[in-house]
Amino acid sequence: MGKKDGRRAGAIDIGISSKDRAAIVAGLSKLLADTYTLYLTTHNFHWNVTGPMFNTLHDMFMQQYTELWNAVDPIAERIRALGHPAPGSYAEFVKLSSLPDAPAEAPKALDMVRVLVEGHEAVARTAREVFPLADEASDQPTADLLTQRLDIHEKTAWMLRSLLEE
Repeated sequence: MGKKDGRRAGAIDIGISSKDRAAIVAGLSKLLADTYTLYLTTHNFHWNVTGPMFNTLHDMFMQQYTELWNAVDPIAERIRALGHPAPGSYAEFVKLSSLPDAPAEAPKALDMVRVLVEGHEAVARTAREVFPLADEASDQPTADLLTQRLDIHEKTAWMLRSLLEE
């Protein structure tokens, strides 16, 4: 357990400074909170959608919340790989998220779609804010994760917006 090659035991030396890792983690923590909040909202809407578009939206929301659920783990694990604890409580997510909590009373179906468009656009903005930090620190795994998330959120927002066109 002592020093190895002049480093203290447990020190992280992955080629990204401690300061840069902390800044990236702060951004990824916001992304995790936004993603989880959007997941919860989407799942809420899946449960509570009604009206003539029920089948379409119920199925679409299920695909979307499943994708969001599968996204939270890689974000949290990237935070851990950078040497920091991942936020994991509702209290932390409320503080970190740029999205409002899921509505207590379910809106009408098309209003649900509007809320989700705004949510996906907000998560894309959060991911985009972290990207320069990862890029400047040569943190390719985080940059790759962010690129994947941006692609998914921008496409999902576009598909949801398409439902609102007449």
